[in-house]
Formats: sequence, structure tokens, C-alpha cells
Amino acid sequence: MDTPQATQDAAALEALGYRQQLLRDMGGFSNFALSFSVISILTGAITLYGHGLRFGGPIVMALGWPLVAVMTLTVAASLAELASAYPTAGALYHWSAWLGGRGWGFATAWLNTLGQVAITAAVDYGLAEFLAAALDWPGDRRHVLGLYAALLLSHALLNHVGVRAVALANHLSAWYHIVGVALLIAALLHYAPHHDLGFLLTRFTSEPHSHGYGFLVGLLQAQWTLTGYDASAHTGEETIDPSRNAPWGIFLSVAISGVVGWALVVALTLAIGDLPATAGAANPFLFLLTAALPGGLARALLWLAMGAMWFCGLSSLASNSRMLFAFARDGGLPAARHIARVSPRFRSPHIAVWVCAAAALGVALSHSAFSAMVALSTIALYASYALPIAASLWAGARGTQARRGPWHLGSWSKALRWAALAWVGVVTVLFVLPPDELAGYTFAGCLAALALYWFGYLRSRFVGPPVPEDLRKAA
Repeated sequence: MDTPQATQDAAALEALGYRQQLLRDMGGFSNFALSFSVISILTGAITLYGHGLRFGGPIVMALGWPLVAVMTLTVAASLAELASAYPTAGALYHWSAWLGGRGWGFATAWLNTLGQVAITAAVDYGLAEFLAAALDWPGDRRHVLGLYAALLLSHALLNHVGVRAVALANHLSAWYHIVGVALLIAALLHYAPHHDLGFLLTRFTSEPHSHGYGFLVGLLQAQWTLTGYDASAHTGEETIDPSRNAPWGIFLSVAISGVVGWALVVALTLAIGDLPATAGAANPFLFLLTAALPGGLARALLWLAMGAMWFCGLSSLASNSRMLFAFARDGGLPAARHIARVSPRFRSPHIAVWVCAAAALGVALSHSAFSAMVALSTIALYASYALPIAASLWAGARGTQARRGPWHLGSWSKALRWAALAWVGVVTVLFVLPPDELAGYTFAGCLAALALYWFGYLRSRFVGPPVPEDLRKAA
């Protein structure tokens, strides 16, 4: 787009060491809609509704969800501040490398890539399970994997076509989610029997754990939902005026999803008829919906929710491919020259799109446990969020963080960053405990492999991203 703002954005990107390659065509709402679609309250809150119900019961919805939302806002605000100062594709990787060093950037890039691949896998695999149930197909793994592969293919094809197609889909997705949640809540309020508000404080577990432990493990429902908002940062090179639009996209996507998602899980919980039967069902959300609503309406709302899950998978793959593209552009990956290619026709990182889709297929083939995919995506992504935040604190202590964008936290910056790091530490410990120990083992194995790769091979070869002039002077 040949406008004064586009020229200014391209010049700002060049000052960070990169020329404009991707199509810069996303406005502020499109940027917000991407993260809002990746968060997708009609995906996480519904797909993992049974997890929260089985481990902690209604109190997880009433108190656990807002607790997670408030603490996640500290992480989102800290990342938004960095996005305003350094708006690039692959954002988090650049922030860590510039503020902490090449090793910090390498770890952030791989952890973010791992988390995003796992979250794409979890979203599309969860949707495939819902589709199998809705179509009355056999729920065995072979049929689910076939649906899963078809969903991945649809997302990869649309992302290949380019940013305009994805931006248009995200515009539709944002309104689709808002209207969908409103329709679901309205139907539950009108048709379903309701408990009094005191029911929301009921502690319940169908697992062999204490109520306190179950409550903490049940927080995975809200925490996995409120994940993936770094998508707004990763599309910084495709967003108009990204130093303002990208940070608002990050922060508002979490804030709005937190409020609207809480309303949804509360409405669902108050509509529960038989709590033990609902928690014990193979799909508690589907069981609740069909028990509380007329059959035709329940089925229509189920298909509406699955549409939201499809949008979520599309947006997740878009974000994932931008991270991979940015890391490959700096030579951080095997076959980097090929992965960093940009389609001359669509100006999208098309090779990175297909590599990410293939990796997500591999995750689903190697992990039969859906909860392990969910937990792995959560802890890997939040670890990648923590590293640039920690690097920024370290740089500030050394006096080398010279840049502040138009979106900043002022005197609250340092305190919120420390709060964000503390919360990431809590999340990381919680989601490798039983029943998610498989995710912990996988995460530990990935960390060991990355350490061997870095110290054994790449450390002496990886130059890292070009360092902006103001940071070179500050150093």
C-alpha cells in the first residue's frame, strides 16, 4: 500500500534491520481479530470444559477463570509494551535476542515454535473429535486423524493464499465469536434450568485428587484458552502502524476474551442438571448442551462452536508460520533459505506455512493424549513469553534497554513484568503435574534436544538478527 503510513512503517522496519517483504495490509481491527481468533473462547472454554469440571468443579469456572484472566493480563501487557517498541515478524524472538543475546533469541524462537505447533495441533485435533461426534462417525483415532488432516489442509491452503484472505477471515471470525457466544448464552438463559449463584462455588472432582489440587490443575482450561495472543505481535510486518495497533491487539484480545469467556462458562455451569453425570460424560459440553436445550437448537449451536474452532486453527497456523519465517530469515533453522522464501504472487511465507502444518500433523501422530497437546502448547508458549520479558528486565538493569514505543506501561512496567514472570512460573509447574506429566516429559526432552543443538552445533554458527542502532549504542 503506497501511503505515507506504509512508507513510515517500512522505514521503521528498515531501521530494525529488515526490508519490507510481506504484504502490509492489516488494519488495527484485523490485528486484534487475529489474536482474538487464536484465543477463541468458543474453542478453549468448550473443548476443555470437561477438564475444568472434572478436576475442580463449578468453582473453577467461577473463581479460576477470572484469576487466570487477571494474571494473564500482566503477561499480555508486558508483551504489548515490547511489541510497541519493536514491531517485527517473529517478534518475541527478536526481543529476546536484542535484549538478552543470541542464545535467548534461539531459545525463544524454538519454544514459541514448539508451543504454536502444539496449539495448532490441539485446536484442530479437538475440532476433529467434535466433528466425528457431530457426524456420528466412529470416534476411533483413525477416523479422527483423517478429519484432522483435512482440517490442517484447509488452513494451510488459505494461509498460502496470503494475508488478505486470512485478514478477511479474521474479521469474520471476531464477529462470529462475539455473536456465537451471545447466542449460546441467550439460549442457555432462556431454555435451560438454572441453579442459584451459590452453585458456582461448588467444589467437585471426579479424579483421585484433593479439591485444592484439582482446582489448580483445572486452571488449564482457562490458561490454554487465554493463549496465543502473541499472534498480533508476529504480524507486525503486515500491520499498518504496528507500534500502536499490535500492542492494542495483544492487550484487548486477552481483556475481552477474559470477560466474555467468563460469562460463557458461568452460563454453561449454571445450566448443569446432574453434575456427576455431566462430568463423567465422554464430552461434558455436548452432554450439557443436549440435556439443557431442544435437540435442533443444541445441534445448531454445536455446529456454530465448531465453526469458531475452524477459525481458531486458521489463525493459529498464520501466527505459527510468521514465527518460523522470521527465525529462518536469520538462518536459525535447517533449510533456512527455503523456509524463509516469500511467495512472489501472494507475498506470504508459503513454505513456512506448509512446514508448520506438517509439524502439527506430526505432533498429533506422536501424541494420542489430547490433554498432553494442550498442556505442552501452554507451557512452551508461556516459556517463550517469559524469556523476552526477563530479557527486558535484565537489559533495564544493565541500562541497555533504550527504546520505548507509544504504547507503554510507565511506572507500572517493572512491577507488571515481575508479576508476569511469577505467573508463568506457576503455570509451568502446574501443567507438568499429573495428569499432564506426559507434557512435562515431552517438554523436558525438547529442552534437552535444544540445548544439545545449540551448544553442540549452532552456537558458533548462528549470528542472530541484526541489532538496531539504538541498542548497539546503548550496549
